[in-house]
Amino acid sequence: MDTEEIKKLIDEKGYLLADGATGTNLFDLGLESGYPPELWNEEKPDLISANHKSFIEAGSDIILTNSFGANKYRLALHKCEDRVKEINFASAKIAKETANSSERTILVAGSIGPTGEIFQPIGPLSIEDAIEAFTDQALALKEGGCDMLWIETMSSSEEMSAAINAAEKTGLPTICTYSFDTHGKSMMGLEPKELARLTDKYKDVVIGYGANCGIGASELIGSIKCFSKSVVNEDQFIVAKGNCGIPQFKGTEIKYDGTPELMARYALYARNLGAKIIGGCCGTTQSHVKAMSDALNNHSEGPVFELNQVIEDLGAMTEGNIQMIENYLNPNTSRDSSEGRKRRRGRRKIK
Repeated sequence: MDTEEIKKLIDEKGYLLADGATGTNLFDLGLESGYPPELWNEEKPDLISANHKSFIEAGSDIILTNSFGANKYRLALHKCEDRVKEINFASAKIAKETANSSERTILVAGSIGPTGEIFQPIGPLSIEDAIEAFTDQALALKEGGCDMLWIETMSSSEEMSAAINAAEKTGLPTICTYSFDTHGKSMMGLEPKELARLTDKYKDVVIGYGANCGIGASELIGSIKCFSKSVVNEDQFIVAKGNCGIPQFKGTEIKYDGTPELMARYALYARNLGAKIIGGCCGTTQSHVKAMSDALNNHSEGPVFELNQVIEDLGAMTEGNIQMIENYLNPNTSRDSSEGRKRRRGRRKIK
C-alpha cells in the first residue's frame, strides 16, 4: 500500500485507530518475564494471531507486528542474532494473514524498535552498522507483507536517522515516534520540534511522526500539543500512541492504572489536537482500544486543550513536562508566572 492509499483511508474516516500493547497482552497469554516475545512468532504463531485479531475486533485499523526487538543486537542477547530475517518475516506474515481475514481494511505496520546500543563516539555502534541492522529487519518485514513501517520508542537523532535510512530501502511509507520522559524530552535530550525537523528531511518516506510510550497518557497528550505547535511539513501527520496510565507494582507484576474511560478521553484529546493515527502503548488492552474506538466513533469533536483540565482528565504531569508544554504554548516567555506555577503545582498530582 502506498502513501496516497493510506492518506485516503485517513481522509475517509478522519483518523485511523492503531492497536495497543504487545508485551502486556502476551504476558496475559503466558509469556514469561524476560523471554523475548519476538520468538513467539515462530513458537506460538496462533497466540500472536489471536492478539492481533482481538485488537481488530476492538476497532483497530492498524496492527503492529510483533517485531519491536527483532534486530540483531537485541536478538543477540538471546543468541538469536542469526534469525533476524526469519523472525521478522514470520511476524509480518502472521499479522498480514490476520488482517486479511477481516472484512475491513486493516493495515499492517512493521514495528522497529531501538538496538539498545550506544552510538559512536560515546559507544561502540557506528551509523553504518546500525543502518545495516535495521535494513535486514525492514526488508524482512516488507517481504512478509507489511503495508508500512513503524519506527518507535527512539530517543536519538542518530538512531532514528539510521532506521529511516533502512526504511528508505524498502519503499514503504514510514511512521516515526520518539519516547519522551519526565522533562518532555527523549532520553537523549530531544524535543518534539526536533523530530518534526528531522522527519521533514525524509519526507519522501516518512508520512507521519509523533510520540509513543514515555510516561502516561496525560504527558503524551502534552507532547502531542507540542507537536501541533511544531509542524514543519503539512503533508506529514501527527501520531499518538500513549501508555495506559502510570505503571505500578502489584506484588511482583507491573500493572498500568489507566482505565478504558481514561484512554477514551486520551483518544479524544489526541484527535482534537490533530493526531491522525491514535493508539495505545504499554498496558493498553483490547478493552481500552474498544473504549477508544467507541469514543472516537461517537464524538465529532474532542475536548479543547487546557493544561489544568488535561491533568484533571488524564492524570499527573511532572514539573518538567508542564514547563516544556508552557514553553511551546508561550515561546516568548521562558518561565510561567509565580502564581500560575503554584496553581499547577497544586493540581499536578491529581489522578
